[in-house]
Amino acid sequence: MTRRNPHPTTVAAGDRTYEIHEAAQLTGLAPARLRAWERRYAVVRPARQPNGYRAYTAEQVALLRAFARLIEAGERIGDLSIQPIEEVLNRSEARDIDESSHGALLAAVVSFDRDRLEGLVGEQLRVRGLSGFAREVVLPLAQVVGDLWALGKIPVAAEHMASEVVVHALKAGLREARGTGFVCLAACIPGERHEWGFLASLADAQELGWQVHYLGPDLPVDDVVEAAWKRQARSVAFSASDPRLVEPQLPALTQLPARLPPRCFAVIGGSGVGPFEHILRPAGYRIGLASFSGPVPDSPVRGVVGS
Repeated sequence: MTRRNPHPTTVAAGDRTYEIHEAAQLTGLAPARLRAWERRYAVVRPARQPNGYRAYTAEQVALLRAFARLIEAGERIGDLSIQPIEEVLNRSEARDIDESSHGALLAAVVSFDRDRLEGLVGEQLRVRGLSGFAREVVLPLAQVVGDLWALGKIPVAAEHMASEVVVHALKAGLREARGTGFVCLAACIPGERHEWGFLASLADAQELGWQVHYLGPDLPVDDVVEAAWKRQARSVAFSASDPRLVEPQLPALTQLPARLPPRCFAVIGGSGVGPFEHILRPAGYRIGLASFSGPVPDSPVRGVVGS
């Protein structure tokens, strides 16, 4: 399979890009280190936005994570930077498969062995419980599978297969482990179809005592409001992975908290939310998973600081 150019000087229209603080969060590398690597070793050369800010592609973020994993294993960036990129990627991939706790799962994905993947996922869910499965298996696996796809190491069909199997297991786990606490209705905003990370977060919320009902991806805001009234929910939670999906929904999203039932509050999270926190917080949203670990308010929330 031909890998795409890891050092693009331009970004195709419609491609998701990440500013340096987002790349730092996704790779675990401090912004200062990212700048130093770019300057000294030319590991990646991010494009520049019109405002001069760096714009990292998903492929570049995945490549940086590969370097970070090998450095964590004791290698040096100076040595890695002079090696062929394919060799670095192959060694990082092999380390993921051979040494990680989810290596067998990843091997099943790479080999398109759906039966094996379903069996392993079911076993991990039984052994670790829903929240442990989400934190210790789903999130690491999602990161590695996403990296391999971004780097052209696996086809989109393998990524889709993995997503379908894991998402099905998480949804089933949420149904089976549902308690009797306050009701939380959860949905992805219109246009959003990435569910892995959101469902993993909802597993943690359910472990905190919430009774989570996941409504699905790509849902109209009005439908979520209607469901909240019918179920007398105490919270509604939205996920958004891309700012480009959030922006056109801002009018509907900012009106939503005031339309919810009494004592019901709104939560929103995901990597697409950051640029709009200054709008969403004053509108009444809590931001992020930590919103579920605090006290449940007796009245609609306005401007509560999340995490």
